[in-house]
Amino acid sequence: MLLIGREHGFETENYEYYVGSIGSGPKDWDNMIGFWNHLDVVPAGNDWKNPPFEPVRKGPFLLGRGVQDNKGPAIGILYMMQCIRELQLPLTHELRLFVGCDEERGMEDLAYYTAHYPTPALSMIADAGFPVCYGEKGILEGAFISDHALSAQFLEFSGGNASNMIPDRAQALLTFSPELKEALFARLGQAAQKPKQNPEADQPLSQDPAQHIEISQEETGLKVTARGIGKHSAFPYGSRNAIHVLCAFLMDVEALPATDREILKNLAWFSEEFDGAHFGIQYEDQVSGKTTCAATILTTQDQRPALNLNIRYSITADSEYMNRQLHEAASLSGMTWRLERDSAPNYFPKEHPAVDLLTKLYCEITGTERESYVMGGGTYARKLPNAFAYGVGGMQEAPDDKALRASLVRPGHGGAHEPDEILNVRLLTQAMKIYTMSVIALNDCPLRLPE
Repeated sequence: MLLIGREHGFETENYEYYVGSIGSGPKDWDNMIGFWNHLDVVPAGNDWKNPPFEPVRKGPFLLGRGVQDNKGPAIGILYMMQCIRELQLPLTHELRLFVGCDEERGMEDLAYYTAHYPTPALSMIADAGFPVCYGEKGILEGAFISDHALSAQFLEFSGGNASNMIPDRAQALLTFSPELKEALFARLGQAAQKPKQNPEADQPLSQDPAQHIEISQEETGLKVTARGIGKHSAFPYGSRNAIHVLCAFLMDVEALPATDREILKNLAWFSEEFDGAHFGIQYEDQVSGKTTCAATILTTQDQRPALNLNIRYSITADSEYMNRQLHEAASLSGMTWRLERDSAPNYFPKEHPAVDLLTKLYCEITGTERESYVMGGGTYARKLPNAFAYGVGGMQEAPDDKALRASLVRPGHGGAHEPDEILNVRLLTQAMKIYTMSVIALNDCPLRLPE
């Protein structure tokens, strides 16, 4: 990325490979607007039409892992800065693009950078939807670890690829026996007689899990595969959690040992819903909306299952209370709760003049009526002082583009963290025009509120 920056005539700096920057000028930190993007991506996942790391261009669309989240916007900001330079537009603030390499797995890149280097007076993150996102929910992650081991019947037991993805696949490999094979297929047959519900419903988990199960006989045993609908864990409604599907299916197979079925029952319960009601952490506020809670990764160590949770909690929620509730829920179910990360919410002052200025500018340019907002997704804004997310998503597609998109990606595909991730380059270009006008509009705007 830094090489690309130099090819476009900018100066670059490498901050020990945690973060890089692209720009020009003397680096006047007190008068600098920083644009932040990340170059790392979530795992590819399953069910792609094309190889995820060999981008495909179809009309105005680009398909591939990371084109939307967040490499496309990173390249877009580079061209925005080049446009301003070549048009010699008068600016009162210095501009610089920063790119990080660990956003998807905890933002250790920003933790390192902010501990060793100065930050811009104002930072904007192109990793959300227009207009201004002035707040982000807190992120709490951890794991329920079973106090009891599964029997030797389980050779493999896993699901999910990343903490911030609703798993679209989970699987178990079981030792073969005629009795178990018969019981598995009998359980599968029960679902064949039931009508399938709308897969786009808010809670497709209420379906019979057997409707989304495949069973195959392998050389090493009987493989049970659950198929879900993946989405970003911050926006889980409309997804189907494959871990829940797998556990809910297997817990009703009476050929499995009773101790195994009890563990599976607890795992199915913990992965069933998306608002944390099972743990007593359901919460909602006017500023940021509902807390969301999703089981995203299933692993085993020494035959003991571990189920990871990704929780996006409302800005006014009490994370210490939630942690206590999770400990209690675990102890009541023969499990141990292990807290792994608690990233506090981000709240940029809504009264800062940039919020109202950029929101009104976006609405004027696009002819829409939208308000600044708070979201459940996490961006670099939570790790930087005086920072907020601004674009580039959420823009209205032309009817022809909508029709083409529908032919390229099916429901449950196309979004960030989903298979067949897709970017409308035409909309990205429009977004960079908005960014260009926004930078000019900020000429007379103070970058920091007076203390």
